[in-house]
Amino acid sequence: MAFTIKTLATTALMAMPFALASIAPAYALDDKQKEEIGAFIKEYLIANPEIMLDVQDALKKKQEEAQAKMAEQAVTENKAAIFTSADDISLGNPNGDVTIVEFFDYNCGYCKHALADMDTILAKDTNVRFVLKEFPILGPDSLAAHKVSAAFRHIAPEKYGEFHRALLGGEGRANEEKAIEVATSLGVSEDALRKMMADKPNDEAVKQAYKLATALGVSGTPSYVVGSEAVYGAIGADALEAKISNVRSCGKATC
Repeated sequence: MAFTIKTLATTALMAMPFALASIAPAYALDDKQKEEIGAFIKEYLIANPEIMLDVQDALKKKQEEAQAKMAEQAVTENKAAIFTSADDISLGNPNGDVTIVEFFDYNCGYCKHALADMDTILAKDTNVRFVLKEFPILGPDSLAAHKVSAAFRHIAPEKYGEFHRALLGGEGRANEEKAIEVATSLGVSEDALRKMMADKPNDEAVKQAYKLATALGVSGTPSYVVGSEAVYGAIGADALEAKISNVRSCGKATC
């Protein structure tokens, strides 16, 4: 019985604004009635404060559903920019049946941990395409490191995977100096990098990444797009593998 009353009260509280709004002016509550209803609600909430947790959970669920719907629409409207942009590079199988897009920052600690997740997936599943979308959001050092990364990608795309793993997996903060050090260790000269950075700055690519992130509701790194779903945070290889399996079985990351 307690659960029934609690459920009914929660439903009533959530529905009350709509119910009151639907009352015609001729039948509007007078001040005394409003006071009595207000007193009843206050008394019940004080006696059963756990109801507010139910309301909070319901609100959170509603917000998450709205965000997921918004992200799905954004994926539909921006497929080319998300999955096949010339500004990005992919690892794994270029013709894979499932594509994962990762928004990352070279100075993101969670991205460093997620690097192992990507490598685990690519080692176990030879039919996955993993797109790396550079998304520098952690200050000037990150932006500078990504500029070097973009230049390296243009000059030596076949070595980008090595560059990416070395810079993201390295110790300390990534910046221009460290990115150039990694690039030169892989055979690309600093002069060539600086010329490419001047000739083809990645400003527009970064702007595009920011625009996509806003549309998808991405506010941090790492974040992913799997199928038509945006996935926020370093959820781990197992969770990503489950979403890959879902895409193959039902066409969506969450079946």
